[in-house]
Amino acid sequence: MKTLPLIPLLLLTACSATPKLTVRPQMPSPLTDETGVRHAEVLHAYHMGRYTDPDDDALMHEQHVVYRIEESARWDLRPGANPVNGLYSVPRDAAFSPTPVNDAILAEVNSQRLATTQIMTQARTLTAALTQFQTALQEAKSNMQETVALRAAVNELKQRLTALELVQKQPATSATSTNGPPDPLNP
Repeated sequence: MKTLPLIPLLLLTACSATPKLTVRPQMPSPLTDETGVRHAEVLHAYHMGRYTDPDDDALMHEQHVVYRIEESARWDLRPGANPVNGLYSVPRDAAFSPTPVNDAILAEVNSQRLATTQIMTQARTLTAALTQFQTALQEAKSNMQETVALRAAVNELKQRLTALELVQKQPATSATSTNGPPDPLNP
């Protein structure tokens, strides 16, 4: 029985002791910055005025805002978008990186510029020669047409001349002409 009064004393001491709070640190999330891992979803708000329900003419909707998900969240699959723990480095985009410069590349670029300049000069010379050739061709065509017309005129004159010579060589079968002196041998 002597132990019985000790039990409340023991309970009192147990209640008077303040429990020690132990704060356990939370494990950090494996990824603190999610911007390079996932693309966020894109929301768009549309303001709707009053309208009747298309399915039921007895219903009217008051003006309100309708939110629509334009693009759902998705994974970012680009390589090197977020180098987690430094396992890999971000590859540079070649379109935005400066060109490497060394003597061999500079010599090649300069030779390409020189070749391009020479080709452009030759192209201008060729274009000038082509225009001269085209004008000469047009002149030759017009000269050819004039030559054909002149030949036709010469042939026509030859035919007329031949016809006149034939008429002159034929003996006069009719009476003498009144314009000339009478022929003394003619009876």
